[in-house]
Amino acid sequence: MKILADLHIPFLKGVVELLGEVDYLPGNQFTKEAIQDKDALIVRTVTYFGKEILEGTQVKLICSATIGYDHIDTEYCDTHNIAWRTAPGCNANSVEQYITSSLLYMSKKQGFDLKDKTIGIVGVGNVGSKVEAACRKLGMHVLLNDPPRQEKEQSSDFVDLNTIKQESDIITFHTPLTKSGPYKTFHIADDDFFNSLAKKPIIINAARGGIVDNLSLKEALKTGKASGAVIDCWEHEPNIDVELLNLVDIGTPHIAGYSADGKWMGTKMSLENLNEFFHLGYDKIPMPALPDPIQDKIIDLSKISSVDQIAYAVRHTYDPLIETENLRMHPEKFYWWRSNYPVRREYKAFSITGADKYNTEILSRLGFIIN
Repeated sequence: MKILADLHIPFLKGVVELLGEVDYLPGNQFTKEAIQDKDALIVRTVTYFGKEILEGTQVKLICSATIGYDHIDTEYCDTHNIAWRTAPGCNANSVEQYITSSLLYMSKKQGFDLKDKTIGIVGVGNVGSKVEAACRKLGMHVLLNDPPRQEKEQSSDFVDLNTIKQESDIITFHTPLTKSGPYKTFHIADDDFFNSLAKKPIIINAARGGIVDNLSLKEALKTGKASGAVIDCWEHEPNIDVELLNLVDIGTPHIAGYSADGKWMGTKMSLENLNEFFHLGYDKIPMPALPDPIQDKIIDLSKISSVDQIAYAVRHTYDPLIETENLRMHPEKFYWWRSNYPVRREYKAFSITGADKYNTEILSRLGFIIN
């Protein structure tokens, strides 16, 4: 079996070779010629896999080490006997870490207590559910909007989008990108959306760039219809709107889900999909160990004021302002920042000492180890 893998997917080398004959290329160098004789592809979201690149090739399976699939023409694949698999939920904890750190930063910057704020979560799948849980642990009032789940579950736990627009102080999007059908999400946050907001919410998009109309968001920030923004996913990546980048509070190069833990899981799920599809017979994929954090693994909060302990601990594990400043200095390196991302570990890699009783409980529930 011949496999072509994205060079920048971590934890592959030395493992995928057990499953077949492997070549590596950067994701933006996947071409029809490069994949021509390959049986399987292991990819990220960099290249679009549709008729133009797939027609006439021997590709039988596309494994994406990501949760989304808008970079795959699923209809073409389904009608041309090309299987496709994703890694749902692999980076949900990583995105939650990104959102939590961003929320704590915004509360400090704008001078509010998260317990006094209502957050509207649009899209409550694997990622949105993790964000919901974290926000509840932080004492926020949470509104949930997910029409597909609401229709399927017939639950009263959900509200409509108008309620989100009327009552939310913060609105965060965690839907897939769909351009047609009853649950279309493309440009769900457009001019009409921003014009109908009752408050001046903070807008967060760590899902897909096209969910928020970037021109509409830019105008909303300029006119005060939105009081701030945290943007990880952009339209027209990697050629992002630099003016918008300089208007948002946090702007990062589509890396919310890029923790080492999330990447490890995405790679593991991709290899398991290969093993299952081609009936290779492995009971367990021999994955390498996760690396240690680059920061101190023990977070001592004994000298940090009680009111700042949670924010200090979370930002010790991940601080989005570093990536914001890097991207602002070199927006032309959007793809490079993504492809050369440093090690980021999730809460479970860190131990807490010296926190007061109340904060210890919250930090434990978030996932930190308590000494």
